[in-house]
Amino acid sequence: MSKKAVVLLSGGLDSATCLAIAKSQGFDCYCLSLDYHQRHIAELQAAQNIASSMGVKQHKTVQLDLSLFGGSALTDNKIEVPESATTGIPVTYVPARNTIMLSLSLAWAEVLGAQDIFIGVNALDYSGYPDCRGEYVKAFQEMANLATKSAVEGQKITVHAPLIDMTKAQIITLGTKLGVPYGTTVSCYQADSQGRACGKCDSCRLRREGFAKAGIQDPTHYAV
Repeated sequence: MSKKAVVLLSGGLDSATCLAIAKSQGFDCYCLSLDYHQRHIAELQAAQNIASSMGVKQHKTVQLDLSLFGGSALTDNKIEVPESATTGIPVTYVPARNTIMLSLSLAWAEVLGAQDIFIGVNALDYSGYPDCRGEYVKAFQEMANLATKSAVEGQKITVHAPLIDMTKAQIITLGTKLGVPYGTTVSCYQADSQGRACGKCDSCRLRREGFAKAGIQDPTHYAV
């Protein structure tokens, strides 16, 4: 029998690599994206393209308007996206976003009868978000196995974060070997309507440095 996994797919470099890893491990992948009224929809369009090109079983996009709360440069247009290095947790952090997305993926996994969830968080070359750390992933998995009917009845949930201890260069190198179409991914926090990256934000900086250190040509479409 095939094994099912729910894979969180943002449309960015990391989540696309995470999907490729799940597929390489033999999972039938069910991808979940979240339209949380982020600053642009280019990443959601990228997620659709990635899901289609990588042959997933199903792809759903949940609509949930986090701009009602704001509190992040990605959900409040009054807060500017930083274009230089910052200290501490940056304003691009979206409060509880990964918890929300993992909770939605957990609900779908239970309906599908899937015992595996994949999330492309990374704790090395990343922006310092608290919900991208290994201890967070472990804590969510513990909660999932306390809170779901399937787990209580013996079908334990595993939350996979295969990129957690990898550098961006390592992620790109592995993804390239697995055939990830990086040219269709969008990582930029403020991509334009055509999906072109600004080349200035923290996500663009980490992505550009990752390709350079991996010695792989950067296929990113930059606006300038």
